[in-house]
Amino acid sequence: MGIFAEFTTGDKSKFNRFCYIYIIMILVTGGTGLVGSHLLWHLLQKGEKVRAIHRPGSDLEQVRQVFDYYNTTGHGSNKSGGRNLTGDDLPSGEMNAESGKSEEGEGLNGSNPDELFSRIDWFPADILDHPALSEALEGISRVYHCVAIVSFDPSERNKVIKDNIESTANIVNLCLDNNLEKLCHVSSVSAIGNRYDGEPASEEDFWKPSKRRHAYSISKFHSEMEVWRGIEEGLNAVIVNPSVILGPGNWKRGSAAFFTRIQKGLKYYTGGMTGFVDVRDVCRCMIGLMESDISGERFIINSENIYYRDLFNMIADALEKPRPSKYASRQLVEAGWRLEWLRSRLTFSKPLLTRETARSGRSISRFSNEKIRKALGCGFFPVRETIGWTARGLIHNAGGIRQ
Repeated sequence: MGIFAEFTTGDKSKFNRFCYIYIIMILVTGGTGLVGSHLLWHLLQKGEKVRAIHRPGSDLEQVRQVFDYYNTTGHGSNKSGGRNLTGDDLPSGEMNAESGKSEEGEGLNGSNPDELFSRIDWFPADILDHPALSEALEGISRVYHCVAIVSFDPSERNKVIKDNIESTANIVNLCLDNNLEKLCHVSSVSAIGNRYDGEPASEEDFWKPSKRRHAYSISKFHSEMEVWRGIEEGLNAVIVNPSVILGPGNWKRGSAAFFTRIQKGLKYYTGGMTGFVDVRDVCRCMIGLMESDISGERFIINSENIYYRDLFNMIADALEKPRPSKYASRQLVEAGWRLEWLRSRLTFSKPLLTRETARSGRSISRFSNEKIRKALGCGFFPVRETIGWTARGLIHNAGGIRQ
């Protein structure tokens, strides 16, 4: 009776969590990020009980906005398919396990975003805070580890490597200590080895250290090593390696910033190529793997390998903006990142272009999705269709760019 009185007369949030741990099943780290926010929507659509970790002071409104993208049909016409896409629009060959239905058998698509958002048990914590993480895992059986620092700023190199590896080690150790059912770790194709014969890289291509490796790539490789170490110690886990993830989210960061820049008027394009994938496909593959008996494997999640010029052209067309028309040569790009470095030093601001991003924009990388297709029988949204959906999200979002 004393314990119950302590909860009921004290902090109500503690009492709510005390009750909630007996029904909660899933923990999502990085709940406010691109993958995390979309994953929350997909899990809630299935009727799952979800807890999400977020940094204290982070903007939770971005997650509610993501929910709104799924539930609002007034995003404009889809130039590639002539229809509006919602969360239940599946590409041809999509895995049957993901039906958009809740456990009660009723689809949640069309639910009020605020109502869906209210189902999340938000847990403010620093992912490097071991005691806080331990508390967050109370009552959890499965973990989706989505959080990671994504930065190509040289001044943040050490932080990116240290924090991404340490946070993954914390999650792996706590999963082992608590004998959790399963872990899904979100890695990246940055942790996949390079191919120089023109063939798409696969899960069997091993990452090798190099002076040209950027901090994010290094951190993702060593984070994977922590998961593999956990698997050797008995952890039931899978790893996903998405290519560049496309979808509506924070319009100032990540791939969504492509849309913002092109909407404002981007003049230059580079000659590089890489893989791209819809965030909805990433979420469905993660859920499919977690609900399967698959363990101790990693999977590249990629839809298409596309040149940046073609990507920018598709985005410009979807936004009805001029296509970038000027080719950024190697000499121009190399001069550009050096001038940007100087500008950032003089103005005490972050560089908009770095050596790492400049070189990535010129590199040619291809990735195979054969393994995940065979494992789950899944299909992928065409990149053009994904761009149309994302562009409608940007246009819907307060008439363009959310400040």
